[in-house]
Amino acid sequence: MKPQSGGAFSAMWREIRNDKLALIGLFTFIGILLTVFIWTTVIDQQQAMRMNIATMNRPPSNTHILGTDDMGRDMMHILMIGARNSLMITFIVTIAGSFIGIILGLIMGFYAGHVDNVMMRIIGLWGMIPALMLIMLLRTMLAPRTLWGFSAIVIIVGGWLTLTGTIRVMTLRQGRLDYVSASKTLGTPNIVIMFREVLPNLVSILTSGMTLVLAGNMGLETGLSFLGLGLPPGTPSLGGLLSVARNLSIMQQRTWQWLPPAVLVFILMLCINFVGQAINRSADAKKRSV
Repeated sequence: MKPQSGGAFSAMWREIRNDKLALIGLFTFIGILLTVFIWTTVIDQQQAMRMNIATMNRPPSNTHILGTDDMGRDMMHILMIGARNSLMITFIVTIAGSFIGIILGLIMGFYAGHVDNVMMRIIGLWGMIPALMLIMLLRTMLAPRTLWGFSAIVIIVGGWLTLTGTIRVMTLRQGRLDYVSASKTLGTPNIVIMFREVLPNLVSILTSGMTLVLAGNMGLETGLSFLGLGLPPGTPSLGGLLSVARNLSIMQQRTWQWLPPAVLVFILMLCINFVGQAINRSADAKKRSV
């Protein structure tokens, strides 16, 4: 008999609703997303990015709520543009990497045998390569000039590895259940069984895994940008804004230039962590029932 999967989202929402920190984290995260993307849609980004010598390094005031940077640009506008770029990279890498991970994990878990063995060895060898080192090498060699180019590098290197293993294990378990055997006996095509019958039963585990990947990708993008290995020079990002803190005089005397992005990154990671914990509890309950 096929397991019931329609209540996966209901179970996740119930866990989040019963956890005040997770609920606050979810609405805070959504609020930040709406603020960032609406703000960057409304403002004139070309004007916001222009240098203004007359307003360089000004502290917060009524005119500039978060002050200005070393190019005289309003820090609030730059923070919103940088947050949008960082969030877009994070979402692109997470969605694309998850798509690859789901496809590979389903194939490996469903077919098992030689297919699984060969692919596991390939993934194992790929996973042995230090991801950060490989990203740094590709970033230096290819020098991507766009947000999409940098995202592609991160996806290629390892945006799919974690989820592939999780989906593979859970698909192997699902493959032993009666509803899969019954579908095969009835002649249902394998691709239909995988995507229409097996995948819906992995929704809670998949969502939990994607939450962890989302947090990891956000941290990775911030770290690479902080080191100067993220987006091309002149393109704001949260990590790039934080990197000014490497200058001791700026860190001590111009806190308004690095503290807001640091606080924003901290809040975003905290929100994802609280929501992720609630989703993980729902996924654990689902695993025990499989």
